[in-house]
Amino acid sequence: MTGSERLLFFFVGLVTTFVFIRISVRLIRAKVRWWPRNIVHGDTHVHHVVFGTVLLLLSSVSSLVIPDDLYGARLAAAAGLGVGAALVLDEFALILHLRDVYWMKAGRLSVDAVFLAIGLTGTFLLGARPLGYDEVLQLNPETTPTDTFTLRLIAIGVNLCFAIVALLKGKIWTGLLGLLVPVVPAVGAVRLARPGSPWARWRYPEGSRKLARAYRREARIRQPIIRAKIAVQEFISGRHDLPDHDRP
Repeated sequence: MTGSERLLFFFVGLVTTFVFIRISVRLIRAKVRWWPRNIVHGDTHVHHVVFGTVLLLLSSVSSLVIPDDLYGARLAAAAGLGVGAALVLDEFALILHLRDVYWMKAGRLSVDAVFLAIGLTGTFLLGARPLGYDEVLQLNPETTPTDTFTLRLIAIGVNLCFAIVALLKGKIWTGLLGLLVPVVPAVGAVRLARPGSPWARWRYPEGSRKLARAYRREARIRQPIIRAKIAVQEFISGRHDLPDHDRP
């Protein structure tokens, strides 16, 4: 069994569960009669992140103890891991804020987390590997020239530095995808940081020309893209339109 097969089952579990749970919560919110309600124990709403956490633990431990020759069981554990990951990531904003923000604007972060997990897993399935580490591991130290080995390590290190800078500049997708695709993080690293990012807070003083340019670029370029992204997300996951003081 290859790692790609297990990753495929993880991917299928992740995507299928996310689609199902979003359909479920939208039907619950619409109060459709024939669909089951939220799971409630006394006055406590048992969120699906609880079941996701348990399933993540069970699937992770199972994948460690299942013998390699039990092909189907290992694939089932991988699929279970994907199901658990979807249930947890779909309520990532709840974990971060420690309160129920599922249908509030802050709840969009959960959809971002799932989309990011799906995007990265899909990229792995297409054959990308973080920082090209597997190419370095495949080099034979006895036959590979030292200069070649050193240059590969330097290239990986430089790409990692660019990715870190891109993340600090608030370019999350650029930084994370840059771990898989060379050159991409360099573009994010040299461009202007997003206002509110750690880099902007450290390097762009209040009233500076760079901060003003960052705000103008955010309004002119980023905001239309963000609005389009939100439209796509809410078409799939439902509208996050509850005010902050209201809890479902």
